[in-house]
Amino acid sequence: MSTVFGELPPAAAAQMKSRGLNLPNVSATQKAPFFACGVSLVIHPWNPMAPTTHANYRYFEVMDPVSGETVWWFGGGSDLTPSYLFEEDAIEFHQAQKEACDKHDPTFYGRFKKWCDEYFYLPHRGETRGIGGIFYDDLDESATAPKDKTTEDERKEALRQFAIDSCAGLVKSYPAIVERRKNMPFTEEQKRWQQLRRGRYVEFNIAIDRGTKFGLQTPGSRIESILMSLPLTARWEYMHSPAPGSEEDKLYQVVKHPREWVK
Repeated sequence: MSTVFGELPPAAAAQMKSRGLNLPNVSATQKAPFFACGVSLVIHPWNPMAPTTHANYRYFEVMDPVSGETVWWFGGGSDLTPSYLFEEDAIEFHQAQKEACDKHDPTFYGRFKKWCDEYFYLPHRGETRGIGGIFYDDLDESATAPKDKTTEDERKEALRQFAIDSCAGLVKSYPAIVERRKNMPFTEEQKRWQQLRRGRYVEFNIAIDRGTKFGLQTPGSRIESILMSLPLTARWEYMHSPAPGSEEDKLYQVVKHPREWVK
């Protein structure tokens, strides 16, 4: 859990404005007060048959230094990163997220699943980090679901409740998946493949993830908390690729070509 506040660092402000956020008076010379809080969860199981999961739910406020108005938004989601593909696990995980989304807006799951596949992507590898889930950012009162709410506080509460329900979907699905996989036998070769996949996880989190970059750019941040998402161990091998048709290749084909898991 983290709570940070202060003046928005120029690099972070530039990144936010590049995404289209309405921060006209925020710049390197006209800094803005900000507040952010969030909950992050990352689990890297020992057994290579049990998948890694990541979840993050966060809330931001930035005050316009000229008008004094506050811009706020929610972001977050959760995703699954297996080393070995069990299709029933993928379906169960995605179904729980779809049910959470559908409680709030029937368009959320399709939009946020696609966003997740596109965000958790390593362009230098041409593959996704895992088999996805949902991801969203900059979710404010212009979002589809809360438009029937009459006040700003009601619209904000509707989006907060969406984050709660999405997190509940993770709690519903992930422990059951781990329970099925955590005691399965595995070989040294399978453990080695897990470590190679964890290398991909490290590459994304260090080189691409916006949350990591924001944290490292924020003065006074706890570096250990920012890097808590990294696995304890990982591995890289020069020009490695799995044998065609192998169990490892089944996972590799999915991260190369993301699939739709539920309707």
